Amino acid sequence: MSTENNLKALYENSVKILSDLIAFKTISGEDNSSLINYCDKILKDIGAKSFRTYDQEKKRVNLFATINSKKTNGKNPIILSGHTDVVPVSQDWSTDPFNATIKGSKLYGRGACDMKGFIACALAYAPIFSKANLDRDIHFSFTFDEETACQGAPILINELKKKDIKNAICIVGEPTNMKIVDAHKGCYEYTTHFEGLAGHGSEPDKGVNAVEYAVKFVNKLLELRKILKSKAPKDSIFKPPYTTLQIGGISGGIARNVIADKCKVDWELRPIVKKDGEFVNYEIDKFVNEQLLPEMKKVYPKSSIKKEIIGEIIGFNKDNRSEACEFISSITGDNSRNVVSYGTEAGLFQEIGISTVVCGPGSIEQAHKVNEYIELNELKKCLNLFEGIKNQSSLN
Repeated sequence: MSTENNLKALYENSVKILSDLIAFKTISGEDNSSLINYCDKILKDIGAKSFRTYDQEKKRVNLFATINSKKTNGKNPIILSGHTDVVPVSQDWSTDPFNATIKGSKLYGRGACDMKGFIACALAYAPIFSKANLDRDIHFSFTFDEETACQGAPILINELKKKDIKNAICIVGEPTNMKIVDAHKGCYEYTTHFEGLAGHGSEPDKGVNAVEYAVKFVNKLLELRKILKSKAPKDSIFKPPYTTLQIGGISGGIARNVIADKCKVDWELRPIVKKDGEFVNYEIDKFVNEQLLPEMKKVYPKSSIKKEIIGEIIGFNKDNRSEACEFISSITGDNSRNVVSYGTEAGLFQEIGISTVVCGPGSIEQAHKVNEYIELNELKKCLNLFEGIKNQSSLN
């Protein structure tokens, strides 16, 4: 078969695999084991060795698989890293979000670009890696629940530390239009729960309205947000150049005439430096413990305010001597470097000493949106990157 026919078959297989992956409804927090089984079978059928790590309920799974090199003590291995979960869907889609649909040059479906497109390309190219005369291991890292504060990756990375897998190059395939991203902000996610005392709405002083105290809490967060804007470094590489704070949701109460005894606030921070996260948490905890809680407990001593940490994901720091970035540049010829404000698992790999880069097919502009899609040409560009990895990872 000619090289052109090989590339065509490879591309067609990546589209098929992507269509299969989209059909798995791996919304964050749900069981992703069926998709993991699918990926694991593809990799084991070509001789890869794998292990899994799990959440406490054993329903959400990380997969780490390896195609071993033909040479001992070869070059640093490559980790191809992707998350298997997707964000929820609404009823506004013009197509079935879990049935891949091709229209023109675009493939539509939830997760098409964020980030099952990268995983599909990795799986499609895996048989070629397995047949190559590799002088480095190729790892496949597929995690759960990245979209909810990277809950799966830390479990997997703890296992990598135990196995002493640290001298490696990690490519996190989030959608970047195949451009190199070498830095991003952190992502801290919280839910704060308020519990007061219910009662009749006609006698508000006899109850403790959890919703009203949640509103005071939100107002304090908005005050802190203004302070964060004023703390932006003059040389910030990010847009916006400061740590952001956002209220994601507030819910509580059961009726207009009932004093709400429960409420919760979902909120997040995107720190550009760790001390900004520490500042906000110190100030909001102080406000809760010195003002809100004492007021609530005066009326009802069992009142409570509890902060649930969904996840505190560190940022991805720029490394001017990044082996991972230089490796991608040597293949693509693109020496540009970009930064983004959204979070990924990159900082977690970087934290244990693995040189990391974010680079993958698709545009972040399409992620998390109704009628999410990926340009089919992006899949071809991703496959070309893997071809370059194979060429630079083969014994002469």
